[in-house]
Amino acid sequence: MSQTPDLTAVWSAYRDRLKAFLHARVSNHADVDDLLQDISIKVFTGLPDLADHTKLQPWLFQTANRAIIDHYRRQGRAAPNPDDLWYADDDPILRHQLEACVAPFIKALPQDTAALLTEIDLNGTPQRAYAEAHDIPYSTLKSRVTKARSDLRDLFDSCCKFTIDARGGLSEIERKSNGCGPC
Repeated sequence: MSQTPDLTAVWSAYRDRLKAFLHARVSNHADVDDLLQDISIKVFTGLPDLADHTKLQPWLFQTANRAIIDHYRRQGRAAPNPDDLWYADDDPILRHQLEACVAPFIKALPQDTAALLTEIDLNGTPQRAYAEAHDIPYSTLKSRVTKARSDLRDLFDSCCKFTIDARGGLSEIERKSNGCGPC
């Protein structure tokens, strides 16, 4: 049996990514901070029981996803539908496999598009805050984000064949014979 990973090292390695994950799904900054605290407690108590430590990252993001669902249930409303974030509810293990490709694919986009997606989807900056900071009308920014995500999806589609399950989630990835460009 493998040794339990050090909680401090795990939290240091994943905290910012978990926070970005939360920001993409929860708009209130205070709620994100509260959820992050709840997740840290769940990680602290659950990490010793994790049987397969190679599944650490999927377990962390499943834990975060459950915390978000619980948050919206407590508030008596459904979690928001991330209408144009095509990878949001996919299998965490498959998403983990794709994660190594995200940054190279984003960097393959035009510089302004790459900066936009990096800030909003990877760093977790709320769209409204990004629009205000860059003096862009919010509705214009939403259109740019939708287009940027579509362009990113096109890059992924040029590299891999995705199988979508009945719920509309990603269920399988198969590399195309021509291989990946930036990934």
